[in-house]
Amino acid sequence: MNSTNTTPQAADQPLLRVRDLRVSFRADKKTMIETVKGISFDIPRDTTVALVGESGSGKSVSSLAVMGLLPPDNSSIAATSVIEFEGRNLLAMSIDERRDMCGKEISMIFQEPMTSLNPVFTVGFQIGEVLRLHMGMDAKQARKRSIELLEEVGIPSPATKVDAYPSQMSGGQQQRVMIAMAIACEPKLLIADEPTTALDVTIQKQIIDLIEALRKRHKMSVLFITHDLALVGEIADQVIVMRHGEVREKGTVRQIFENPQDPYTKALLMCRPSLDTRPWRLPVISDYMNGNNGTELDLRERTRGCSGKEDILLDVRGLGKSFYSREGLFGRKEFQAVKDVSFKLARGKTLGVVGESGSGKTTVGLTLMRLHQATAGQALFEGKDIIGMSNQEFMSYKRRIQIIFQNPYASLNPRFTIGQILLEPMRIHQIGSDDNERTEMAMQLLQKVGLPTAAYHRYPHEFSGGQRQRIAIARCLTLRPEVLVCDESVSALDVSVQAQVLNLLQDLQEEFGMSYIFISHDLSVVKYLADQVMVMHQGKVVELANSDDLYHNPTHPYTRQLLSAIPRGLQN
Repeated sequence: MNSTNTTPQAADQPLLRVRDLRVSFRADKKTMIETVKGISFDIPRDTTVALVGESGSGKSVSSLAVMGLLPPDNSSIAATSVIEFEGRNLLAMSIDERRDMCGKEISMIFQEPMTSLNPVFTVGFQIGEVLRLHMGMDAKQARKRSIELLEEVGIPSPATKVDAYPSQMSGGQQQRVMIAMAIACEPKLLIADEPTTALDVTIQKQIIDLIEALRKRHKMSVLFITHDLALVGEIADQVIVMRHGEVREKGTVRQIFENPQDPYTKALLMCRPSLDTRPWRLPVISDYMNGNNGTELDLRERTRGCSGKEDILLDVRGLGKSFYSREGLFGRKEFQAVKDVSFKLARGKTLGVVGESGSGKTTVGLTLMRLHQATAGQALFEGKDIIGMSNQEFMSYKRRIQIIFQNPYASLNPRFTIGQILLEPMRIHQIGSDDNERTEMAMQLLQKVGLPTAAYHRYPHEFSGGQRQRIAIARCLTLRPEVLVCDESVSALDVSVQAQVLNLLQDLQEEFGMSYIFISHDLSVVKYLADQVMVMHQGKVVELANSDDLYHNPTHPYTRQLLSAIPRGLQN
């Protein structure tokens, strides 16, 4: 716990005071673009303040400005800006003074632990480096304290894990290591930048609970940066809502949830799927902006479920997939990623597949696509086993079953224009009589997924994550598939962009009668989109039921554990 005493007068002052923060980035040699436009806020002592907004709102840039981590050659902070920590102006400090303070009194948990942790050093060495640099510990003291910190953040067998490399740990454990590094010097302010994005719902809850427990134990203040207001309701005392580099609204968490004043705040609250209702279409930001105030929303409820009388398109029986690693000189070790998985996918319906990382849900999707070779079972597509087919026989089925991958940044070839990306599968499968007809079809598909036809001549790096995911959907649609495997296809998107993509998927299903296998760790999204839900745990199916039945009356303990971990916003 921090031993620094504060005077009564200092205790009344905010721990961090930001006034008129303006940050600009260099677009070219002559042009600077202002991304943070004069924002002001306070972080009181022993308080959690949430900074909320979509990608590009300026929230992460603001936190990097506080930490002094903005690139000096490519960015500038206005001379009128003030960032005060305990009354000291951070912007007036030397680089060495700032570095010492920001490692010891202010620390930060970054969004992606795998890119923040050095892959060639053990986690113990990396935590110890912080202790040696800022606390003056020797190697023996640093190792002992590193083990204590790993134990404090809930890493199992910390005395062993201290010598592990980041690649030997799960995503949740990597994030816990980052938290251990951040609290190593017992800082007064902890900045958590999207610390739970794309984590499983159970791991997400563990991280939220851990941060809150550490805040109370160490009497820290926390600046929690996120785009998910449901999380905010579970951890924050105060909320600051940002959009386009400006503060749109701020107040206590109860004020923001129960009586939001700004249309943008109302939109963020409504965009995320609810566990209680299933509107015909999810609201998007535009439904509340420009004076709309949600007045044109479709208030109809959408029903989901299967009666058992539907036409079965895909019948999976006893699917298994094992991976093998070398053990000893001649032996090999088997790991069963998927064990005896069976389900039926009805035409025009959606099967949601949920479970934690490592449960086997993505492996099921990739095996059905024959991107992994199944080691057991059958997958009957209209009665024909696509698992046992030769590559030549399966070629005609590639058109009928397609996949949207999780990462829209990695699934599009950066050297191809959007037009080339859309035309390539049509040429391979001889769709369209010539390139002129294919180009016309590609233009129509771009419009169908909500993108301008001008996108045809641009490259993937010129688009946002949500737009890239729309391009990936358009690429799948070029083949007019009957089954679409969506592998965590909305997990890393802002709630507003996520709502747009989910609405698009519903529209396409209604228009083309496609069937979806929707793989996700976000149970709120699955509840909204799926007719049936299959719960996987350690490679096995532990429960399969209509979505409403499963959410209202789960029968397996693991399903109940998953549902209890869903963030539900403000709690009474």
